[in-house]
Amino acid sequence: MPGKAAILANPMSGRDVRRLAARASTTTHELKRDLVARIALGLDAVGVDEILILKEPYRVSSDALARLPMRAGVRLLDVGLTHSAADTQAAALAAREAGCGVIVSLGGDGTNRAIAGVCPDVPLLPLSTGTNNVFPVMVEATSAGVAAGLVAAGVVPVPQAARRCKLVRLEGQGWRDVAVIDAVLLRDDHTGNLLPFDAGRIAALVLARAEPAAVGTSPIGGYLDPTGFDDDWGLGLRCGSGRALHVPLSPGLFGTVRVAACERLAPGVDFVMEGPGVIALDGDRLHALAEGERAVLRVARDGPPVIDVARCIGWAAARGLLGREGAAPRPAYDAPGPAP
Repeated sequence: MPGKAAILANPMSGRDVRRLAARASTTTHELKRDLVARIALGLDAVGVDEILILKEPYRVSSDALARLPMRAGVRLLDVGLTHSAADTQAAALAAREAGCGVIVSLGGDGTNRAIAGVCPDVPLLPLSTGTNNVFPVMVEATSAGVAAGLVAAGVVPVPQAARRCKLVRLEGQGWRDVAVIDAVLLRDDHTGNLLPFDAGRIAALVLARAEPAAVGTSPIGGYLDPTGFDDDWGLGLRCGSGRALHVPLSPGLFGTVRVAACERLAPGVDFVMEGPGVIALDGDRLHALAEGERAVLRVARDGPPVIDVARCIGWAAARGLLGREGAAPRPAYDAPGPAP
């Protein structure tokens, strides 16, 4: 059965200013091009007949697929650019509108937050190339392409390959938003600040996943009550006094956070954050709360189905569905125009 899949590679993920204050590695365009090429070849090997990629000035995906012999066709998604998260959202919506059965993302928690907020029903396979990388997975890109292709081509049913992820849903005065991992209330901070969090400014947080082996705010909860992808609850924490936890808030950068209370949040249970402060979603400071202004947060398992690569490929292998050679490759895709 033919299928379509999108590869959405955020050209700016893994390249922000937080690397100057922490010890994070920079994810180069060359590395992303290699990943995109391997994903595409995996998709092609299992029968996907069209791969959609984002048109952007760094040409991460278009150069990766130029002159790459594949059976699958390649289509550029030209959504216009604002150089913000809106570009990822527009590309995800365009991919869904074009009938893509799977989105493979290259980015961090913020990139996947943008996709999950607008396409909660499209299966997602998130590969890690960002700063905060709790939500995306570290897996060989070739295998990721095979798994995504098996789902996109209808070889493996979505329920056998994926499970919906949890989201943190927020509602404030005149706005709604989502996070895939964490929503953090910061005191004495401001929207748009790109520096790592100051541990002393963390007032409260809600975690969809609290993983002790992660980096960021997730291990704050993870050190107290580990909560993973498969657990049907999140955590709500109040900070500023109480137990001191020394945690890695960014790669190679530790801070001490004092936790006064930590509670499990069952689906639909409200957790209230009150200003003044700024709410950061998956590392991005986005919503300012005035004195006395409130935001209500809930954890819900209503995000995109996230593909488990090993589970998906194992299911297909157990049924003899792998290793079938397809038709000969079509002429290689030529990326239009010179690279910038």
